[in-house]
Amino acid sequence: MKARTFLAGTAAVLALAGCNKKTSTEETLPASNETVTITQANPPPGGTWADVVNATSDGYMMGNPNAKVKLVEIGSLSCPHCKAFEDEGVPKLVDQYVKTGQVSWEFRPYLIHGPIDMAADLIVRCNGVKTFFPLAQALYKDQPVWMAKIESTPQDKINQIQNLPTNQIFVQMASLLGLQDWAAARGVPQAKSDQCLSDQKMIDHEVQVTSNVNSQFPDFFGTPSFVINGKLQPKETASWDKLEPALKEALK
Repeated sequence: MKARTFLAGTAAVLALAGCNKKTSTEETLPASNETVTITQANPPPGGTWADVVNATSDGYMMGNPNAKVKLVEIGSLSCPHCKAFEDEGVPKLVDQYVKTGQVSWEFRPYLIHGPIDMAADLIVRCNGVKTFFPLAQALYKDQPVWMAKIESTPQDKINQIQNLPTNQIFVQMASLLGLQDWAAARGVPQAKSDQCLSDQKMIDHEVQVTSNVNSQFPDFFGTPSFVINGKLQPKETASWDKLEPALKEALK
């Protein structure tokens, strides 16, 4: 699937009242089989399973690759509901379940707000596996700051950006959001950020991940959504107080 086709209907996706799945007339491709590229199989000396991070075919996994319960979060870095889960649920998820090796947690990005999410995704994955979760956590923390910039930008300026060649759209979108400077302050030089933001292979991969979610989970409703051992959980589990009982049930 081409990034340009996927992004064609994203010019007006800046309303953040919710993070609902956008309907599309584009035919989705069959979901790929999920694979994990294990570069780290065990915690470092003195560490926990939360120090173990591996790339998957569609995202990044923290924790024991052989955990009894495999949790997948389908999330958007621009989604306020996902930020709420990051703030309220992730600390408990990691401390109580991931560190012990009982649960692995994969974050799988979804382009709920089109080029905004694409720019953010490319930034947080730019420095590789080890820095993905720290950068994602920091970007969620600062979400109100960088999202305020897009909300105050005239629509014609956004339209101009989205009419650029694909490999320039996300460099300019990230610049509008201040993400290159943000990343540079956290160890990702601007030259490297711009390279990631214009990398067609990475762009196509992010588009395909979103397509895979739509194909694999026809009932997917929006972000955040959670999958436990391959089964999409009901919409009601989009908060920690509802998700934790489902994890406990799966661990029995």
